[in-house]
Amino acid sequence: MHIVIVSRIFAPEASAATPILTSIALSFQRAGHRVTVLTARLPAGTADIDLPGVTIKRARVLRDRQGYVRGYLQYLSFDLPLALRMLARRRADVYFVEPPPTTGAVVRVITWFLRRPYFYRAADIWSDAAQMATGSRIVIGLLRSVERFALRGSRIAFATSDGVADRMRELGVQSPTIVTGWGVDTTTFHFTPRRVQKDRPYLIYAGTHSEWHGAGIFIDAFASISKDHPDARLIFVGNGSERGALMARVESFGLTTVEFKDAVVGSELAPLLAGATASLASLKPGQGYDYAFTTKAFPSLAVGCPVVFSGVGPTRGFIDAARNDHAIGEAVPYDVDAVAKALDRALRYPVDDKDRRVTSDWTAQHYSVESIAQTILHMVTSTATTPDDSDT
Repeated sequence: MHIVIVSRIFAPEASAATPILTSIALSFQRAGHRVTVLTARLPAGTADIDLPGVTIKRARVLRDRQGYVRGYLQYLSFDLPLALRMLARRRADVYFVEPPPTTGAVVRVITWFLRRPYFYRAADIWSDAAQMATGSRIVIGLLRSVERFALRGSRIAFATSDGVADRMRELGVQSPTIVTGWGVDTTTFHFTPRRVQKDRPYLIYAGTHSEWHGAGIFIDAFASISKDHPDARLIFVGNGSERGALMARVESFGLTTVEFKDAVVGSELAPLLAGATASLASLKPGQGYDYAFTTKAFPSLAVGCPVVFSGVGPTRGFIDAARNDHAIGEAVPYDVDAVAKALDRALRYPVDDKDRRVTSDWTAQHYSVESIAQTILHMVTSTATTPDDSDT
């Protein structure tokens, strides 16, 4: 078959979706299918990737100040030309689409004209996340309608967690849904012996820092323990709507041991995680997003770096259950004092390489992105040719 993957972000651009989309593309290709990716032109100065047997078609797109395709205008700059791009090409047998919901809505409309099925990867519920960025009922209501429209038309929706699948049902989406879970690219993220200066340990927050993450709690906690750990550093890698506020928070404390780095590709992030004493992740409670899983944990655990998680949601249960047998870190409430104590423990009692290797091997065995891609490959190829009149 000819498979078209539609996503505003694709390798080598850094994002949570990049590893799984790359693995999906390669899985289809290795199974003998023809694969085309419709995506956005890379930021200036970024070298493109060569995936053998995968055709990548890029188009101009509007990016924000941080060079990211994020925001309503940015999404529309990808979605509106997408309709023409899909119509101008010979129709494929199957379309596989990545959020945002506006992209899914365009794909639903165009595939209806083309009389072809599409499959939607529901990484999370965007209309829930949007409630933390805007208080406009009109905007939220419109996005909710668009998201329902995108999800309901899919032959199968691949949800990343039980929480996302349950939330879909609450929103009235009855499309067949398969929970795939999250995974990590273990070819990029794997154990390597640490090459960290023991007299300059660091904690790392790697990934998006937006309103619902509440990453500012780590700055508050780090400030309270900085006198006891004068050589320790706190490093933020990535981007997000809260970056300016986080930098202002650091300045208000007068901290000189907190650094901010731009997002990097996986091959550059892996050694940063491997050298860290611990990585950090959070999900702020009461934001209407308590069911979400914080995926920052997986790349860290894949290299053997323990995670300090603060907040609510399934990530907390995951860490609490796994830490009985593995040195994967700890989960604490969203409370400055609790987080400060956890950071202090991480710095005082670092995990050695022996335990890091065990954690890395366990993560690779149970949470490899390749196994998720194989699940999606099987379900798409087994159902793509099945007649479905639900969207007529």
